[in-house]
Amino acid sequence: MEITTVAGSITEAAAEAVIVNLFEGVVAPGGATGAMDQALGGQISDLIRAGDIKGKLYEVTIIHTGGRLPSPRVVVMGLGKATEFDAERARRVTATAVRALTAKGVKTIATIVHGAGIGGMDPAQAAQLCVEGAFLGDFRTDSHKTGNDQPAHLERLTIVERDQGKVAVISEGAQRGGIIGDAVNLARFLTNEPSNLLTPSKLAEYAKQASELGVECEVMGPEELARLGMNSMLAVAKGSDEPCRLIVLRYRAEGARDTVGLVGKGITFDSGGLNIKPSEGMERMRGDMAGGANVLAAMRALAQLKPAINVLGVIGATENLPSGHATKPGDVVKALAGKTIEIKDMDAEGRLVLADCLAYARREGAGRLIDMATLAGATVTALGHVATSIAGNDQALVEQVKAAAERAGEKMWQMPLYPEYRELLKSSVADIKNHAGRPAAAVTGAMFMKEFVDDTPWVHLDIAGTSWAENDQAWSGKGPTGAAIATVIQLVSDMAGGRA
Repeated sequence: MEITTVAGSITEAAAEAVIVNLFEGVVAPGGATGAMDQALGGQISDLIRAGDIKGKLYEVTIIHTGGRLPSPRVVVMGLGKATEFDAERARRVTATAVRALTAKGVKTIATIVHGAGIGGMDPAQAAQLCVEGAFLGDFRTDSHKTGNDQPAHLERLTIVERDQGKVAVISEGAQRGGIIGDAVNLARFLTNEPSNLLTPSKLAEYAKQASELGVECEVMGPEELARLGMNSMLAVAKGSDEPCRLIVLRYRAEGARDTVGLVGKGITFDSGGLNIKPSEGMERMRGDMAGGANVLAAMRALAQLKPAINVLGVIGATENLPSGHATKPGDVVKALAGKTIEIKDMDAEGRLVLADCLAYARREGAGRLIDMATLAGATVTALGHVATSIAGNDQALVEQVKAAAERAGEKMWQMPLYPEYRELLKSSVADIKNHAGRPAAAVTGAMFMKEFVDDTPWVHLDIAGTSWAENDQAWSGKGPTGAAIATVIQLVSDMAGGRA
């Protein structure tokens, strides 16, 4: 997608469609929307008086200009109440418009930024979110369909700003938004790929492509993992004929000493192992590698944004399948960190992989750790598909993640890690067991992983509910979302001392 920022009036933009906006309750449009209303001979005001345009959130009104403007279509996007407008809505407003227009074959769009006027949003942030939204709305899950009846993809997005003095900062925000939006869509593509096409080895091949951006990539197989002592991850991989892969990505900032570690669960298909899952919906388990896809996507984006901090990405990629050589419930393994684990449930496999990956990242010098994983179905029960769960051993780092999430426009909610929850993970035959049953299951998975980071500041982001949209959303449709990537990119930028 080509992204440009120009100075001028939105009424003069030559695109197949142009986008303006309206807050709920506004009866006399001003600014760019007012200028568009005037150019259309008061048609927007007429529609407001008639009740056809209310400014309701995500309301889409398409007006055909009949040759009165260079563009054949004007879209008036509803922004909802001005007091409730935030980063999430700014992104989704553009996404909704793009999705509606590309469904009609539109390939070129010009737009104003949403929320930078009476919404009070910083112009650079508003532009960034606008472009992120364009990528969000442009994503399709139909890459394996044949035929010519699929929706168009957006080829060019032009941001129009009437104040010449703001063009440079808006352009900067737009370019940042393009990098993040592209990263999110990469993760969505990988998460959506069928597991026969995205094996652990294939995921490693995608990771190696990050070298073109200056990211170092190292890939290790079962033999190397055995030598390292990563028996917890290998226990998950035993049931599959597909070899597992430990994918290590390194972004090195010139002169930087601190390293932040991003760790992702990359289960390219999760059957539940010998604790087999119900058959209904099992095809969705191709997306159990969303955390790993997020780490890969975030590393690619950070390499382009160039924050002044080193970033280590670690992805544990494997399948979890039943077979004659699969790990059995009741088996005991010794993890990289030296702790022994009683495996109670092979459908609690993600934490076994992450235990070794977190320990490896710590061993490689990461001073702070962030992991992303579709870890616990109980998190979906607790928070639904609205908020990502946060847990951590360092409240200052947790608060930093929360602040980054708010700026990035993503909802997150902290879970407690009280010492009493550790009691549920006691084992009679090993140092710890990997599953404690139904009570507090949204918490005990994180509590298990806490054992493998020692005193390193660490935050766990459980995206089990947010990595996939169950219903057809106006802004994104049904399918993978790329949740938490924008937050992590913002977090690393903040750690580096400001926006990268």
